[in-house]
Amino acid sequence: MSEQTKFENKEGQKVPEVVWPAIDGESWKKIDSKAIFDGRKVIVFSLPGAFTPTCSSTHLPRFNQLAGVFKKLGVDEILCVSVNDTFVMNSWLADQEAENITVIPDGNGEFTKAMGLLVGKQDLGFGERSWRYSMFVNDGTIEKMFIEPDVPGDPFEVSDADTMLSYLDPSAQAPSEVALFTKPGCPFCAKAKTMLTENGYEYEELLLGKDATLASLKAVTGRETVPQVFIGGEHIGGSDDLEAWFAKA
Repeated sequence: MSEQTKFENKEGQKVPEVVWPAIDGESWKKIDSKAIFDGRKVIVFSLPGAFTPTCSSTHLPRFNQLAGVFKKLGVDEILCVSVNDTFVMNSWLADQEAENITVIPDGNGEFTKAMGLLVGKQDLGFGERSWRYSMFVNDGTIEKMFIEPDVPGDPFEVSDADTMLSYLDPSAQAPSEVALFTKPGCPFCAKAKTMLTENGYEYEELLLGKDATLASLKAVTGRETVPQVFIGGEHIGGSDDLEAWFAKA
């Protein structure tokens, strides 16, 4: 069982009011926290740093993946807060292709400090950063917080997207992970992608010649034709196989 966190749980309190400077395109703008939170339902997850392993491999991608489910539950926006500057956060967002997430560059640590979650990571050369946590903010009031336990390292046990989903709707079903191998100009690939979209599935596309090779396609699927579709780890097959799979569903 996880150790109790030393950080204050601020459920029932108002979220801090700060203004974040940020770059939008080539121009500076100011992001007003009050405008983001007032009258809206917002998920916030905060992490130690952009481009760091757990943040890039799991924390941000899963929130991005479940954004459609959260939207159906009435969530207006999902924020990722980190004590990084706006250039780093924008570059990370582009690298992650996380179009469903709004990144917040808390470069001066004002918001994180007001949350009582600014910690020293000088041993890693990071300076002061945010402890990992997530929260659900309803009309400016913190309704629920998930703060990682106070243990050495970078624990990632409770601030994940699936835990937040279970809180908002214990009966909600997270969508299956979908991946498909394709190649440019393939009409059957286009058909498969259309079927997935029409049935509410988001997918990761692995383009031959860019993201994958013919050799890797054959090694993974045993086939040399595209598309090859995987849903929830199950190999469905080509576009005709996918059509039959949806017909049985």
